[in-house]
Amino acid sequence: MSFATEPTFQHGQAPKAASGTAILFCNLGTPDAPTAPALRRYLAEFLSDHRVVEIPRLLWWLILHGIILRIRPKKSAAKYASIWMKEGSPLKVWTEKQATMLRGYLAVRGHAVEVRYAMRYGNPSIASQLDQLKADGVTRVLILPAYPQYSGTTTASVFDAVYTWAAKVRRLPEFRFVNNYHDVPGYIDALADRVRAHWRVNGKAEQLLMSFHGVPERTLKLGDPYHCECHKTARLLASSLGLEKDSYKVTFQSRFGKAKWLEPYTEPTLIGMAQAGVKSVDVVCPGFTGDCLETLEEINMEARHAFLEAGGKAFNYIECLNDSPVWLAALAEFSVQHLAGWPTQAGANTQELAAMRAAAQSLGASQ
Repeated sequence: MSFATEPTFQHGQAPKAASGTAILFCNLGTPDAPTAPALRRYLAEFLSDHRVVEIPRLLWWLILHGIILRIRPKKSAAKYASIWMKEGSPLKVWTEKQATMLRGYLAVRGHAVEVRYAMRYGNPSIASQLDQLKADGVTRVLILPAYPQYSGTTTASVFDAVYTWAAKVRRLPEFRFVNNYHDVPGYIDALADRVRAHWRVNGKAEQLLMSFHGVPERTLKLGDPYHCECHKTARLLASSLGLEKDSYKVTFQSRFGKAKWLEPYTEPTLIGMAQAGVKSVDVVCPGFTGDCLETLEEINMEARHAFLEAGGKAFNYIECLNDSPVWLAALAEFSVQHLAGWPTQAGANTQELAAMRAAAQSLGASQ
């Protein structure tokens, strides 16, 4: 095996990165365009990950390429087209903005840390961003997944991509990995702030439903902590909001295939609530830090339609954290905690810090 060519290096050469320290903010991924060909490429990469689908490889390859990739891309492309923004996919738009604003929030605190974003599937890839950081002279990288709750299907897969890149590199940077932040006070405060802001404008519905992305139930039995971390997030959020147990529900969405996934399922629960006489519901998705297909289309379109068709009268979707100042401050706070002991100021100057702050402020002002 041969290693990748190292960037050109000269002794005494100052790194492009102000402090040599960086954060790589990693999200799941998105197709490059809301088209069937783009979806086919994206789904082929996503669904080929053994972390995502734990079925014997040969059997799954036949199912994936013989059935799924022939049917699903066109249907998925139509769904993406319904929520696509002028800047691109919502997930990519929000992830990029969060990374830029995190850089500015850190600069406000005096930390000259480079922040890049990457996608586990799709572009920009984790490998390409690590290549660029290395070329820029970064020698320390904090891997920060955009997933508050740990799951082998998401968080561990991000780490896999880093390890795969590292196996081909001669001179490695130092790495640190953030497993989760499902119970970090700042994250819970940001969620509660989002819900309260909605209530101040729209009033409070009869029920608050917290919908998390689903995973196969067998992963819980095999030791994945995701289910428990989702419920802890929900309990902490409910406590922060002062909710009694009978005024909120926890559900799981995005079921794929015929296997049993974590229950209760979101859409059937909403239908059951409407049929039982619940007229109004507020829905929040705490596991998603930025709005995306699963929140904007699956929840705010499909789930909304199901609830209203079943007899409900008011369905209120509460947007994700997105560019919330409370969220960005929390993200900066626990990033600093995970960066503890690493140089984050060496080589920085007033102009560089000011530029970082300005980039974040301009994005915040545009929302």
